[in-house]
Amino acid sequence: MKKETYESQKAFAGEKKPSMLRRFLGHDYTDRQMYMITMVTEGRRQLFGQVVGKSDAPKGSPDMPRVVLSELGRRVADEWHATSLHHLEIEVIALQMMPDHLHGILFVKEKIEKPLGIALRGFKQSCNRHYRELVLGQKTVPPVPYVALATQQTEPSTQQTMPKKDRRGEDRSHGLLFARGYNDKLLLRSGQLEIWKRYLADNPRRLLMKREHPDLFRVQRNLEVAGITFSAIGNRFLLDRPVLLQVQCSRRLTETEIQTKIKEYLTAARQGAVLVSPAISPGEKKVMRAAFDEGLPLVYLQENGFTDLAKPAGSRMEACARGQLLILAPWNHHNEQATISRDQCLKLNELAHLVCTGNN
Repeated sequence: MKKETYESQKAFAGEKKPSMLRRFLGHDYTDRQMYMITMVTEGRRQLFGQVVGKSDAPKGSPDMPRVVLSELGRRVADEWHATSLHHLEIEVIALQMMPDHLHGILFVKEKIEKPLGIALRGFKQSCNRHYRELVLGQKTVPPVPYVALATQQTEPSTQQTMPKKDRRGEDRSHGLLFARGYNDKLLLRSGQLEIWKRYLADNPRRLLMKREHPDLFRVQRNLEVAGITFSAIGNRFLLDRPVLLQVQCSRRLTETEIQTKIKEYLTAARQGAVLVSPAISPGEKKVMRAAFDEGLPLVYLQENGFTDLAKPAGSRMEACARGQLLILAPWNHHNEQATISRDQCLKLNELAHLVCTGNN
C-alpha cells in the first residue's frame, strides 16, 4: 500500500495556516460581549510563578494543585483586576495565572468607545513597567528560548538561547513581557461561561498531569499506523494490543438495535479488544461513550489536527493519563469551526478500518 503522508492529506482539512492570534472576522470589538483572553510570555518564560502539588490531590488538601505566584505574577494579577478601574464598562470575571501565561474572562457590559484591544494593550504596557523593574533591574535576565513559535513548549527549553527579535529586528527579550498579540474566545452559547470558569480553575491540575505523564500528552508527529501518517496524543501502545476492533454503526439503526450493538462492543472490549472509531453516527457515539465511561481502551480518530501545544480537553485528559485513550488525527489543525463533510466521514471510517486490519 502506498504510504499517505501528512502533507498529502491536508486537502481534507483546508490550507489555511493555523494561528492562535487570529481575531473573529466581522466582529465589532466595541460591542457588549464576554471574552476569554489568553496571553503568553515572550518565549514562554516561566516568570509568573510555579505550579505545585499533586494532580490527584483533593481540593482543599495541602497538596492540591495550585500556582504559587512570583512577585511579578502578583503584580500582573493586580493589573488584570485593575482593568475595571481603568475601564468602567469592562468587568473582570475571572483570572487564572500560570507560570508562562494567563487566562482571563472579561465582560464588556456596554458599548465602548474604543475596541477591547486598546484596553488590553494598556494592560500589557502596565505589566511591562513591572517587568522592567523586577526582572530587567536584576543582573541576570531570564533568557528567551531560541525556538520557533510553532515548537515552543510550556517547559523550559534546553535549546540554545538567543535574543528574540521582532519584525523590525529589535531585541524583544528586554522590555516586553508578553508575546505579540493574544488569543480571544467569544461567549456564544448558554452554559459556556461555566465551562470557561471550570477550565481556568482546572489549569494547574492539568499542567501537573502533563508533567507526571509527559509521554501521554506530548503531540506525536508522523506516527505511522498501517502505512498512514497521523499526529497523535495519548497512549500509542494501545495500537500494539492483539485485537483492534472498529466500531461502525449504520445511521438507520433503531435505538433497540443500538443498545444491542453497545452490549456486543462492550463485551469485546471487556475481553481485551481496543475499540477504534471516529464516532460519527449516533450509534457509534453511544458505543464509544459507553466504553469511555466504563474506562475501556479506545482509539478515537478526529478530523481536526493538533497544534504543537495541544492537550486533550476535559475528561479526555484524565483518560490519557490513565492510558485508556489514544487520539489520532490524519490532517492538519485548523482554527475555524467547520462541519465535517461526507468525504471526510467516509475517509475517517476507512482509516479506522485500516488501523484495525493493517496494523497487525
